[in-house]
Amino acid sequence: MSAQTLSPARPASPATRWSRRAAGALAFAALIELLSRTGLADREFLPPASEIVTRAVTLLADSAFQAHALTSALAWAIGLCLAAVLAVPLGLLLGSVPIIDAATRSVVEFLRPIPSVALIPLVALVIGTGLQHRVALVVYASLWPILYNTMYGLRGVDPLAKESLRSYGFGRLAVLLRVSLPSSAPFILTGVRLAAGVALILTVSTEIVAGRGEGIGVFIFFAGIAVPARMTDILAGVFWVGLFGVAVNALLVWVERRAFRWHHEQLGERA
Repeated sequence: MSAQTLSPARPASPATRWSRRAAGALAFAALIELLSRTGLADREFLPPASEIVTRAVTLLADSAFQAHALTSALAWAIGLCLAAVLAVPLGLLLGSVPIIDAATRSVVEFLRPIPSVALIPLVALVIGTGLQHRVALVVYASLWPILYNTMYGLRGVDPLAKESLRSYGFGRLAVLLRVSLPSSAPFILTGVRLAAGVALILTVSTEIVAGRGEGIGVFIFFAGIAVPARMTDILAGVFWVGLFGVAVNALLVWVERRAFRWHHEQLGERA
């Protein structure tokens, strides 16, 4: 029996991928519309998708909602940037110096599983419930994906490349900056992409629990405690949170594919 060479399947084009995602989103919206219009779901708790999207669009012209959205985006952006500034050097240190990694591993493993939401009351008592409250929790929650992806990226660095640089007289710091950091960059960006979603969840969750000030979470909170509850407003706010998360993820994926094309080509060759 002669062996046949199978050509690898070509990846779908960007237009095809986006059309499939749009079709899935439209199907999901159609399902919500059907459940609400037919009475299979209580319309008081699940308004039709058309009403949710219409309300979401009208909120764009609402100055109060704009202030809520900008406040949430600011807390998200500051927290995510601070987490990256802290996590990348820390990950490089722990991943490059085994003694420090061993000495701090028990502390890191103790802190990492603690749910960030459980710290909301404690952080509020210590630093208050303003912007700093949200930023602190976002930093704590977003730190771990970036930290561990940085350390994971360092483990995959080609040892031959590091030895070659050392043979030319370069020290540990130079090897770290010239070889280890560039090789780990795709993994670091993946950690940032994961942390961006975590940061968004923590931002909105903290605002909902705090129930004061500004933010989309605060907008959702007050829509929920209204009598009767304004479910269309709640789901319209959730719609914008989800859309923001999708847009940020798509942007970071685009940056990752353009900036680290060589990394994806290597993965394709290994597959």
